[in-house]
Amino acid sequence: MDLHFAATAFATAFTIIDPIGMIPLTLASTASVDPAYRRRIVDQAVLVAAGVMLVMGLLGRPLFSYLGITLPAFTIAGGILLFLIAIDMLFARKTGAKRTDEEERDAQSAENPAVFPLAIPMIAGPGTIATVLLLVNLAQGDRVKLLTIVGAYAAAILVTWIFMRAATLVLRLIGNTGVHVVTRLLGVILAALAVQFVLNGVLGAHLLRT
Repeated sequence: MDLHFAATAFATAFTIIDPIGMIPLTLASTASVDPAYRRRIVDQAVLVAAGVMLVMGLLGRPLFSYLGITLPAFTIAGGILLFLIAIDMLFARKTGAKRTDEEERDAQSAENPAVFPLAIPMIAGPGTIATVLLLVNLAQGDRVKLLTIVGAYAAAILVTWIFMRAATLVLRLIGNTGVHVVTRLLGVILAALAVQFVLNGVLGAHLLRT
């Protein structure tokens, strides 16, 4: 197993999904429902998000081949997108890569927030999908690396499900300040990973070759 690739996959999965950051979002989206119904909503949201990630992971390489997109090009684009998300995390700003103002308004009138906005775009948003596609292409068909990606995102989704299920208890334990501190720490890690992705893309495209 490529330990460097595994570390990148796990770090990216946990930072982009941000399980702890889903705690206040879960509470806000399910504030008016009873605990039993909240648990069902969380279960549905996690299953839908996992399905979206799996489908995009499977279709990523054929889609890239059809569109003629090279790996260095997507690596650079994905790195830029992740860096913008990291900046929003560091400054505690609402990120458009997860949720726009229009989606915010639509979410307020949704009866069941499982699919929207919890699964899409909060868990499996454009940033998460871009990261899945990026890692799948970096794996270049290597089965061990592909299984590593599956394991990384499965672990991140499992932790997210646990935190979402225990949202009320966790928020009571660490408080809003704790959530913000962890989110900022994850933002720093994501920013570093984003810069590394861009550097890898530039080197892969031989743009620095003399």
